[in-house]
Amino acid sequence: MRRRWIVIALILICASMLPHDTYAQMNNVSARNAVLMEQHSGRVLYGKLEHESEKIASITKIMTALLAVESGKMKEKVSISNTAVRVEGSAIYLKPGQKVPLEDLVYGLMLRSGNDAAQAIAEYVGGSIDGFVYLMNEKAAQIGMKDTHFSNPHGLDGDGTHYSSAYDMAQLTRYAMENETFRKIFGTKTYQSKVWDYPWKNKHKLVTSMYEYATGGKTGFTKKAGRTLVTTASKDGLDLIVVTLQASGDWDDHMYLFNEGFKQYTATTVVAKGPLSELQDKKYTNHIYTKNDLLVPLTKEEAKKVVIKIEFDKTAKLIDGEKVGRAVAYLNEEEIGERNLFYSKRKLIVSTGLFWRDFQEVFSHMLGVEIDG
Repeated sequence: MRRRWIVIALILICASMLPHDTYAQMNNVSARNAVLMEQHSGRVLYGKLEHESEKIASITKIMTALLAVESGKMKEKVSISNTAVRVEGSAIYLKPGQKVPLEDLVYGLMLRSGNDAAQAIAEYVGGSIDGFVYLMNEKAAQIGMKDTHFSNPHGLDGDGTHYSSAYDMAQLTRYAMENETFRKIFGTKTYQSKVWDYPWKNKHKLVTSMYEYATGGKTGFTKKAGRTLVTTASKDGLDLIVVTLQASGDWDDHMYLFNEGFKQYTATTVVAKGPLSELQDKKYTNHIYTKNDLLVPLTKEEAKKVVIKIEFDKTAKLIDGEKVGRAVAYLNEEEIGERNLFYSKRKLIVSTGLFWRDFQEVFSHMLGVEIDG
């Protein structure tokens, strides 16, 4: 009897140590760390140790490129230092004293993963490497990258204080993709600089040829970090981001996760742009509206379980155009998105066929609505 209880205890201990995936079932992933995220909502559709900090190699350069783009200095010329030329690893073969537009350096950084370009960008935009690293960590904090610390602009392993997580790198990519200039560079297949007499081809094979829905990406590799990869892809109104760390088959990982994401999820309108009706408080009925649709990636089954709660700010003044509350979408009691509610002094005409036509009112300390489909 005692031996039986010991065996049972060992089984329970082993079971508790196994990873518990709470996301969609996608099992053919070689990466140690991975995440599949929807770009606009930030919803994680699949994760595998996505919050664990790891070495990230050259996908670091997404942050370096973003800061360069946001500096407003892209057309300015950078004088290349001796230090930049001597950085080890992949390069675009800069020369000391050479004058190169910052824009060209960013393309060389992202398409050819030039460590010399990263060094030159950091020195120019940040005033020094230390100054640029400070900017990198400030931006990381702003974005909400909680498992990240940068110590250089290129991603070389260094002293071990340079790390991030798959989730954080997806959040960074999500933020960066809001910038039109970054988005253009991120998805460029080839670039011809006036300084060089040959074009640069993007090293990211999914972007250049392997995956028709790819819209951008960045590769990375060091011996300690292994293969790291970030890719964005779009299909049928769904924009997805995949990040993998320490992946032996990263190209296949990314195509598999994208294909499963596009197959299982649909960009679903859970809050429709426009006026709301059928509210319990008559002073709000036909006077409340949203300015934008709320689209969330959902499976067919999930769409049946979405709950919308309407929260009104009792202190808000009923002034034309004033924010008076918010509509919050929940799935399994987890918040998945929201839209602000605004007041219209003029009575609004509610169209039929919109999401809001099937109100079912429930009451507690706030007014809520539940939908089916």
